[in-house]
Amino acid sequence: MKLRFGHAAAVAVLLAATAALAQSKPVAGEVADGSLKGKTLTLVSYGGIYQDGQAAALKEFVDKSGVKLLNDGPTEIAKLQAQVESGNVTWDVVDTDDLPPYVYCGKLFQKLDLTKLDVSKIPEGQVGECSVPAMNYGVVLMYNKEKYGDNPPKSWADFFDTQKFPGVRGIDGSGSPTGGLLEQAFKVAGGDPKAMTVADIDKAIDVVRKLGPDTIFWKTGAESQQLAESGEADMLMMWTGRAMTAVKNGAKYAPAWQDWLVVMDQMTIPVGVKDTDASYALLNAYLGKHAQEILAEKTSYTPINNDAQPKVDASVAAYLTNTPERQKQGYKQNFKFWVPNFAVAQEKWAALMAGN
Repeated sequence: MKLRFGHAAAVAVLLAATAALAQSKPVAGEVADGSLKGKTLTLVSYGGIYQDGQAAALKEFVDKSGVKLLNDGPTEIAKLQAQVESGNVTWDVVDTDDLPPYVYCGKLFQKLDLTKLDVSKIPEGQVGECSVPAMNYGVVLMYNKEKYGDNPPKSWADFFDTQKFPGVRGIDGSGSPTGGLLEQAFKVAGGDPKAMTVADIDKAIDVVRKLGPDTIFWKTGAESQQLAESGEADMLMMWTGRAMTAVKNGAKYAPAWQDWLVVMDQMTIPVGVKDTDASYALLNAYLGKHAQEILAEKTSYTPINNDAQPKVDASVAAYLTNTPERQKQGYKQNFKFWVPNFAVAQEKWAALMAGN
């Protein structure tokens, strides 16, 4: 009897330990009731409908955890660097462009402890050492249908051809250079992006520069949307979410999907945050199925949880980027080139933005 009892007791202890371990393993989208009561977190992103959508996606997390969630932005690497270097980090979770988490991994952004996150539903290949995807989206060429009529632009080559397609261009000047756009510009200059060198960055930027003084370098997504809705620019480089919203608001624009630039914002935790576990809790909630469905429904950006099934109308579905057709048309930038050469590209792009 003692042997049997001892065996049963051992089994019971083992089962209890296994259950405790299973319960401690994070599940995307879940957070314990009241677990962050009295705490404050600051989410930094890019404003507009996108950050509004992120806030809506995190409402359930806020309500259940008891945390106070503040929003700040737009994301600027220089500001984050100043916080990290001063030891006074006030940003808890930061949404960034696609390259910075790779460039500044371990310097400005923490290397992630994946035991604190459930990344099992994220598309393959999208989890970085210092980041998880915020969403998937694209940068698409939008053109004024009334301006170009029956002969619309069909590619980035047309975007850079001011002889065949005259008109004002709008380009993302909100921050870091877009590697995919510079690769498309380098193709126009006769180069092969796969064989690009540091010296070729100047060639690519020169193609952008030659668009002329009528080029508008928009600083925010809201500004790009306004340019479309007002018709001030004839062709626009736009984030898909802003493009969709502009069209829904009556902009006489249409997308040229060939070689749309594949992009995914990244969610990161800065080095030196005051409450790392709370930052992880927010990130894990954000990755949940329901949160990602809300994000997609509010913004038109493509969810990064494979189980998400957002309920969207046809106008929104038209700008989601995870369909087989869109995946075939997408253009992925050469990460292997841009990560080690990011600082050079950033410096040269900043000079262009300054009018040099």
